[in-house]
Amino acid sequence: MYDVDISSVKYFIERGISAWERGDYESALDDFQAVIKEFPRLPDIRNKAGLCLAMMGDYEAALKEFDEAIEISDTYAEAHLNRAIVLQELGRFEEARRHLHKADELDHRDSKEFPSDVGHKIAIAHAKLGDLYLVADHPEEAARQYKMALNVRARFLDIRTKYAEALMEMSQWADAQEQLEVILEKNPNFTSARLRLGVVLHRQGDEKGARREWERCVAEDPRDMRAKAYLAAVGGGDTAVAS
Repeated sequence: MYDVDISSVKYFIERGISAWERGDYESALDDFQAVIKEFPRLPDIRNKAGLCLAMMGDYEAALKEFDEAIEISDTYAEAHLNRAIVLQELGRFEEARRHLHKADELDHRDSKEFPSDVGHKIAIAHAKLGDLYLVADHPEEAARQYKMALNVRARFLDIRTKYAEALMEMSQWADAQEQLEVILEKNPNFTSARLRLGVVLHRQGDEKGARREWERCVAEDPRDMRAKAYLAAVGGGDTAVAS
């Protein structure tokens, strides 16, 4: 640790950031903690120290730093977000969800379009939480997390696909169809979305529509065995198409 006066704060912060960027988290942490020792009420430095600790695997110590940052500045969206990500790693999903929601609110204050990099991170964090809920067989909560992610980044088509999958798990076929059609309107070549759209149409009794989507998949990629399997199933009179 170092003794830091106000004239050298900038130097230690810049050196810490440089160490962080090259992946030397221990050195970065030393520099940030040196600043904290003399100036403990700097939320951004507390947040940076927390990130270093998280990357070094000390999640509990990281949470303490994020807590300090939030205590100093409760409107610090990135500290709430980073706390949520670490809580997810620890399996504390309810707490993670609360901090994600807080980060959503804070990052939404200045622009409904979420222009900042924090907005990207929030969307991804919600999506990851949705993935965990889906694996745990809680599609309702998974769908809610994916929808929150899309509220932040509506153009993230991979997240919209996951949202459609969660809706399919709940047999909400019409809602899933709507999401898949949005995806295909944005990207007609999104084959996995088109395959799922065929399944959704089939489940709703629209065999002609399902065939149309799967035949288009085969036309675009004759090697696509998934679409061929679906077509073979309906062609053979077997209506038990997997979802």
